[in-house]
This record gives sequence, structure tokens and C-alpha cells, in this order.
Amino acid sequence: MIFLLLFVTISLCSIILNANAQPQPQGNQDVGIVHHRNLNKRVLLALIASSALLAGIFVFLLFFFFWRHKKLTSSMSKSQGALEAAKREKENLSSVSAKLNYSRMADKKSSIAIFDFQLLEGATNNFSRDNIMGESGSRIVYRARFDEHFKAAVKKADSDADREFENEVSLLSKIRHQNIIKLLGYCIHGESRFLVYEFMESDSLETQLHGPTRGSSLTWYIRLRIAIDVARALEYLHENSNPPVVHRDLKSSNILLDSDFNAKLSDFGLAVASGVQHKNMKMSGTLGYVAPEYISHGKLTDKSDVYAFGVVLLELLTGRKPMENISSDQYQSLVSWAMPQLTDRSKLPSILDPVIQNTMDLKHLYQVAAVAVLCVQAEPSYRPLITDVLHSLIPLVPLELGGSLRVTEPISSENFQ
Repeated sequence: MIFLLLFVTISLCSIILNANAQPQPQGNQDVGIVHHRNLNKRVLLALIASSALLAGIFVFLLFFFFWRHKKLTSSMSKSQGALEAAKREKENLSSVSAKLNYSRMADKKSSIAIFDFQLLEGATNNFSRDNIMGESGSRIVYRARFDEHFKAAVKKADSDADREFENEVSLLSKIRHQNIIKLLGYCIHGESRFLVYEFMESDSLETQLHGPTRGSSLTWYIRLRIAIDVARALEYLHENSNPPVVHRDLKSSNILLDSDFNAKLSDFGLAVASGVQHKNMKMSGTLGYVAPEYISHGKLTDKSDVYAFGVVLLELLTGRKPMENISSDQYQSLVSWAMPQLTDRSKLPSILDPVIQNTMDLKHLYQVAAVAVLCVQAEPSYRPLITDVLHSLIPLVPLELGGSLRVTEPISSENFQ
């Protein structure tokens, strides 16, 4: 465009020169002089306008050049920063990842890590007792720190439970759900078996409810949100997994909590495919959570998980353990103790965990109690599907915590923390 304007300007100048150079008749000299003066004036104005336009275009192009240069410089700086950050992250993880081998599972869709035993030793400080997070029989869960960015939980499996170990690795390598614990990898060292899970900062529901804090951090809404998280995990196993899966060992110690008390279901060593007859399957489970039909007839269905879920819901409501020692040789189940009072609205508020007494809408309390009663029915056919349980609880939890309840009255922030 600049060259075009220059060409126009040069052409105008040529016209002026040619016009001035042409001879004029003597009689028309005076008229010619006037005519040339007017022509020169118009051309001069055109030249001034063209120069101004050229100057404007030049300034615009100059400004555009500097703006473009600045933008490119900024973009290159950001890209360089991202590359350096990625490089730093890679360097931070290299000490860990360099010692990991990856094993492709049979389904060809997912892979988990095979951890080197020496790496686990270093991360747990040689399996120090100071790093024990939980202990049940010969199963011990250790806190493992691989570096400042990578923490995990390492479970040492039962030495005589190879089938459970293989079962858990096989199942969790295929499952990806926000409310089911993520298996990072495993380690086989001699006769020892180790499972490495994602780290859950707030330990288990059992520790929160029955440990030193006695549930003081678990508000009414947090407890309901935990129940919803567990119900979502079971719904995935019962309805969306192919084939459907019965967890078979649902209990508060197998419900793990992160720093915000989001719940994830863990420990799938006893899980089995629903509706499939399993030969030589030994009776397993935890007293207080096991459904009556499983104890009496060995009958195992998804309704067995629903019963255990009902017991967990009663734990959340009452703060009591599933089995209470009432004398030196006698125990009472939470279900048998709570059932007569759950159906009596005048008695129900008095059996609640003191931490949550008088902190909820009584209508919501009655609804949750009704769900719990249905879940722990002795007859499996009377128990609801876990999907129906989930849809009954979601309207009782605020939107902020993953439910659908719209809170119309101001609620203290303590209820959400």
C-alpha cells in the first residue's frame, strides 16, 4: 500500500511538471497562470494528504510490529516456563519412576506399576512401626513417602491370601471411579505381597468415628455425603461393572477419607462377581456387617452389600460400633440395639451421636433412619437396590457437597467442614 501511494504521489508530481512545461498561447497567459496556481494548490493539498496518510500508515505498522514482537516474546516466555516446570516435575519423579516397571494387564486397557521392594523399604523407613496407619490381623498398612511430592499407602497382604491379592490386583486394575480407591501398583518379594494405593489423608471412617476424635470432625452433612459416596461406589459395582461385583466386605474400616472427607471404597480382596456360583468359597466378612442370609445359608447377592451399607449408615447416625461388648462374654449388634428406636420418632433423636444431635432438620433425620431400617431388613427381598438408596439420600445433601438440596436458611460454615 505504501508503494502504491508513493506511485500516486510521483505520478501527480509528473503531471504538474508536464503541465507547467507545456507552452501557452500569448492571449491565454493570464488565464493559464491562474489555472496553474489553482492546479498547484490542489496538487499541494493532495501531496500533504498523501504524506499524512503515509505517516499514519507507517506509525500503525510500527505500532503493530512492536505489539506483535511483544506478544511473541510473551508467548515464548510462557512456553519456556511450562517446559521448565515440566522438566522440574520430571526430575522430581525420576527418582521414583526410574525404579518402577510397568505391567500391562490382561484386558490390554490399563497398566499398573510393579514397585521395587527396596523402593518400598526406603519410602516406609524400612517398614517402621511409626509409619503404620492401620493393622488388622497380619495385614498392615504403612504410610509411604517416596519424595516430597509422592505419598502413598502400602498394605502388606496376608501371607496365605494369594487368591485375595490376585483378586484385588485384577479388579482394581480395571476399575476407575471417583469413589473407589486407586491402586497404584504392587510388589511381590519372596513370600511377601504388597499393594500400593493412593494416599488418603484422613484415614478411614472407622478411625474418624471410633478413634481418639470420636467423630468430632464429621458434621451431619459430611456424614451424609460420606454415605452418598459409598452408595455411588456400590452402584457402580452393582449396576455398571461388567460383570456386576459384590464387594462382600463393606465396613467402616474399608471406607477411606481424603483431606476433605470425600469417601472411597477400598479392600477388594473378597469381592466376587454377582450371581455366579463360586465353588469352595469360604465364609468371609466382618461380624456385625454380614447379612443374615449369608451367615445362615451362604447366600451372597448385591443385597448383602446393601445390608452392610445399612450398618455403616447406623454407625454414622449413632457413632456406635457395629458390635458392642455388653459383658465379659456377650456382644450386642448395632442393628438389634437400634431397630426398636429407629422406628420410634420420639426416641430417635436421643440415640444420635452427640456430635450431631440437634444439628439437622428432623424430617431429614426421619428419612435417613427409614433408609437405614430398610437396608438392614432380615429378608433380602425387602431391602432396596443401592440405586434407590442413593436417590433417597441425594436430596438431603447440599449442592456444595454433591447433593441436590438447596439450603434456604443460612447455615454455619461448620456444617460443611
